[in-house]
Amino acid sequence: MKSGLFFILYVFWCTLLHAQVNSVTLSGKLKAKQSAESPAFINILLKKKVDSGFVTGTISKEDGSYVLTGVKPGSYFLQISSANFQPKNIDLFVGSLAEFLVIPTIELEPATKVLSEVSVTGKTEEVNTKLDKKVINVSSNITQTGGSILQVMQTLPGVTVQDGKILIRGSDKVAVLVDGKQTALTGFGAQTSLDNIPASAIERIEIINNPSAKYDANGNAGIINIIFKKNKKEGWSGKIGMTTGLGAIWEKRANLPTIRPQFQGTPKLNPSASVNYRKNKINWFLQGDYYYNPTLNKNEFVDRYYDNGDTIYQQTKRNRKTTVVTGRTGFDWNISSNNLFSSSVLYSREKILDNGDEPFFKSNLNNRTRLWQFLEDEVKTTVTAMNTYQHKFDRPGEVINVGLNYTFHREDEKYFFTNSMPTYTGLDSFKLLSDEHVTDFTFDYIRPLRYGKLETGVKYRWRNIPTNMKFKPGINSPLDVNAGGWATYKEDIPAIYSIYSYETAKWEAEAGLRMEYVRVRYLVDPNHNTYKSDGYQYTQPFPSMRLAYKFDAKRKLSLFFNRRVDRPAELDIRVFPKYDDAEIIKVGNPALKPQYTNSVELAFRANRDQGYFYAALYHRFATGTITRIGTIVPGSTIIYNGMQNAGRSFNTGIELVYSGKLDTWLNYTLNVNGYHNQINAFSAVNLYPTPITYTSEKQEIYSGSIKLNLQMKIAGKTDVQVAATYLAPDLIPQGRIEQRFGVDAGLKRSIQKGKAEFFINATDLFNTMIIRKHITGGGFNYTSADYYETQVVRVGYALKF
Repeated sequence: MKSGLFFILYVFWCTLLHAQVNSVTLSGKLKAKQSAESPAFINILLKKKVDSGFVTGTISKEDGSYVLTGVKPGSYFLQISSANFQPKNIDLFVGSLAEFLVIPTIELEPATKVLSEVSVTGKTEEVNTKLDKKVINVSSNITQTGGSILQVMQTLPGVTVQDGKILIRGSDKVAVLVDGKQTALTGFGAQTSLDNIPASAIERIEIINNPSAKYDANGNAGIINIIFKKNKKEGWSGKIGMTTGLGAIWEKRANLPTIRPQFQGTPKLNPSASVNYRKNKINWFLQGDYYYNPTLNKNEFVDRYYDNGDTIYQQTKRNRKTTVVTGRTGFDWNISSNNLFSSSVLYSREKILDNGDEPFFKSNLNNRTRLWQFLEDEVKTTVTAMNTYQHKFDRPGEVINVGLNYTFHREDEKYFFTNSMPTYTGLDSFKLLSDEHVTDFTFDYIRPLRYGKLETGVKYRWRNIPTNMKFKPGINSPLDVNAGGWATYKEDIPAIYSIYSYETAKWEAEAGLRMEYVRVRYLVDPNHNTYKSDGYQYTQPFPSMRLAYKFDAKRKLSLFFNRRVDRPAELDIRVFPKYDDAEIIKVGNPALKPQYTNSVELAFRANRDQGYFYAALYHRFATGTITRIGTIVPGSTIIYNGMQNAGRSFNTGIELVYSGKLDTWLNYTLNVNGYHNQINAFSAVNLYPTPITYTSEKQEIYSGSIKLNLQMKIAGKTDVQVAATYLAPDLIPQGRIEQRFGVDAGLKRSIQKGKAEFFINATDLFNTMIIRKHITGGGFNYTSADYYETQVVRVGYALKF
């Protein structure tokens, strides 16, 4: 590693389990050779090859078919015996790639003599693990209990969070799903709403580094799938809980002069409840969370330096009050043994009140040139309806899944500004209303095979986002009222995919291909002063492949390849300037085009008696890299940050996970991720507010992170976790973000005979998590340090019934 890259140990939570199939269902059919006789009621026994030990058994049905369930991966043989047919033994290997395997039709000879039993020896494969997915149990994360999903994300292996965006292995091109579906709740590009969804509603989180062709092609860095809780006990069951806490316990850095105080001692409140009823053919569930979360959302100090000699010092302080109500209800209906219908509705209402202060000074802090204050009043409402139907064929594992999902998301945002200048005070405001409609139809067919399975399907997405921005200028208004109006985003994506999986005792293989046609139209108000309507369309193949070799039952080596695309998010192309920072203004670019990425990964895992070792070498190279570029208009000090396609970029690295036990009461997991990020030289033109060309030289950096988790069990009923993180300096658009580190700790105790639990935890225990950046643009550079609220102490109680 270059640039004095020093790693410190980070204590992070998660019970890290790689996805695996632990139980397989076998099915097949018997046929009488040269006879019309139906081989019914034939004894079928499954035995181990290693010692002929009995595993399970059944008898054939009237049509000769049979099913064996609950079979663990390994080497076996089928023993078939009957008075009317000759005994027969069939060697059989059961892999971990598919939950259902089909045994080819077995022909039986009429009985002519009695044969003795045949035994075949072999070795049982006890452990099989796919290396493309990590599954994290949220309830085991003591240090983040009572926090938000976004806070939990920061503890996951290989995952970091910057400015509300999730990064996997240094890339922010991540797709976030809810119960396997992409919704407006998690964002189609940004994930800031995750910071206001309580983790108490979540059962587990899946990290998919190498998605197969079954998944949407977007998200080149990977996919994070959030699974909501659903109880499975018969009859009534549920859980109630209460969490409270206190944030911003002490001041990290004092305000610049002449502004309102920053939040301190922010109270937190999160009551939650879930109930489930399962009886006969119906399973009904309901869960709800209320999340009251005042926070010092931003406290950034920026020093700007211009080539003409100007210097500006500013602070952006944002006191935020957030109230979130989340509810989810639905049912599963087992219509028959072969048919299942599920329906659910997810509702979220997020109310945000921001009081912001931005003072501006020249040369020294005794001469304030401007004070920009704002009140943001925003309501985000999301409703997602999910409906799925599953039909199971008589052959076990052969199923059809049909889904129809709809998401509505409304962004109702109002800003009120006070612009205090030395000679006047202006009052400005604007209102933004955006409605997002997304409809997804999916059809998926799975057919188990002798050595794997075949899966194929289609998906069609319709998406429509009408947006309207209205400016109300005051005296000498700095708002660009001619950049308002309306804009509408339209997206149609039909796709078809097919995946074939194959497995033997030593090899696993999976090959898939997804074909997507995408048509995006962005219609802009013809009165807009800069941008015009734009869009793009393409028909592209997106292959995915995986090849694995199993050295033995505990060691596996896998090779992955996939091609993916990141389509610009609607926020990335939105043409309206955003004024929550008065002099560093963000704006979208409707001419933005997709970013295509190819990735290769080589991964190895070895299971140990007390843990495991995991290593992955990966390389990603992208074209049309999407990034944000800041430019200034000659004679002005205002920076305009617009989205651009930067050309080629590369990400090459290694990820290591080592898990073990130091004693009967102490477990640890160490995660090390190191990578090289590079963006080639490029040139781009920011059109807003006037055309400015920006040219960048090649940027590169060696970066990474270390995360270590220590989990201790005390007196049998008390679990303690201590956590810390180190993130090395990394590339950001036009600059770098400096190192960050922090320590978390938590304690959880089981009480009331295991029916309840009490916890206390603290995030960023020593208040050291500070975001420092260095940015260099054409004609300017600046440094920033954000001392936002990261230190929170929480206590909570939860009762199961």
